Amino acid sequence: QVQVVESGGGLVQPGGSLRLSCAASGTVFSIYAMGWYRQAPGKQRELVAGIISSSTNYEDSVKGRFTISKDSAKNTVYLQMNSLIPEDTAVYYCHVTINTKVYWGQGTQVTVSS
Repeated sequence: QVQVVESGGGLVQPGGSLRLSCAASGTVFSIYAMGWYRQAPGKQRELVAGIISSSTNYEDSVKGRFTISKDSAKNTVYLQMNSLIPEDTAVYYCHVTINTKVYWGQGTQVTVSS
């Protein structure tokens, strides 16, 4: 069994910052990839950022504002979000790929509003 738990969401004003964390625990032998998706009301879930080994990728609208990083020893991935805008408002989901199986967290709400 693998558990994926996110934390760090909340309400922030435009231009502010938040840091999301996601930890995988349980039967975690070898993580292939970790990353973050988000889903805004009425929209499809979209990839925000992903990391495989030391290689990262970002959705175009967050490039230069968001940074993904990981601590492999802790099976944890982070998403540093700066210069937040209202369009970043969504539920953010962490995903972890172990071998060929993908595990999802429950999601954490990020709201950007004045």
